[in-house]
Amino acid sequence: MAQRKPVRWHIVVFLAPAVLVYTALMIVPLFGTLNLSLFNLDETKTRLFVGLANFATLFGDPRWSGAFWNALANNAWFFLVHMLVQNPVGILLAALLSSPRLRFSAFYRTAIFIPTILSFVIVGFVWKLILSPIWGIAPGMLDAVGLKSLFAPWLGKEEYALTTLALISVWQFVGIPMMLIYAALLSIPDEVIEAAEMDGVTGWSQFWKIKLPLILPSIGIISILTFVGNFNAFDLIYVAQGALAGPNFATDILGTFLYRTFFGFQLQLGDPHMGATIATAMFGIILVGVCFYLFAIQTRLRRYQF
Repeated sequence: MAQRKPVRWHIVVFLAPAVLVYTALMIVPLFGTLNLSLFNLDETKTRLFVGLANFATLFGDPRWSGAFWNALANNAWFFLVHMLVQNPVGILLAALLSSPRLRFSAFYRTAIFIPTILSFVIVGFVWKLILSPIWGIAPGMLDAVGLKSLFAPWLGKEEYALTTLALISVWQFVGIPMMLIYAALLSIPDEVIEAAEMDGVTGWSQFWKIKLPLILPSIGIISILTFVGNFNAFDLIYVAQGALAGPNFATDILGTFLYRTFFGFQLQLGDPHMGATIATAMFGIILVGVCFYLFAIQTRLRRYQF
């Protein structure tokens, strides 16, 4: 008879506290939120089970659906700007900084990554000062290069505010995809690069034909992290535009909509049940996106791993 493998108790002892902490901080609040979204209060403030009625209200009631779909559309645009600007710029920077001929590459990597570790409060406040039409330095800087006519109060105009905040977020977090892609480029075996050079494939041609296909799994991971992070966004919008996400809710995303609904703001009273419904909808959106990546995209990217 085959001998049973001994139980590695040191692994069990190490994992047990981690599982308990994760359950207490993640699983219990998650199920508590899901449970709260299935209840509501009647006229006498009695807690009643209403099933999916809160979701029907959120998606179909004019008092709620307009704000929800506006926040969802803004969130989608916020994510799209990151996908079209942050990640391609991060890949380009990683490709440039991985070149062995570039001097001071470590300094450039550090300088680009530093904004990532800054507080949202600092980033939001500083950029509000920079872009202020009254005391900001942006008008003067544009005037110095003859482009003052292009300046506008970008954070105060509905058509520009959300894109401006998305680009500020890109500036802050472009260091993350840059470092992840940089690490992926360094992990490519030297034999692959040497074989490409022997075939006469060098420079940018080598990047597009050899390196880029090999780092596609890393790009996929960065894309899904960007998706999850953007649909959980809240801090920068709140710091720069407040809980009302002005002007006229033009920068309102699901995070700020959830905050106002759950905790209340100014004359709006907090509604924990509808707040939990919004949080559950956010969880469902993120879950669908992650599952789509895992089952529809990641399986196709495995062929590029070595």
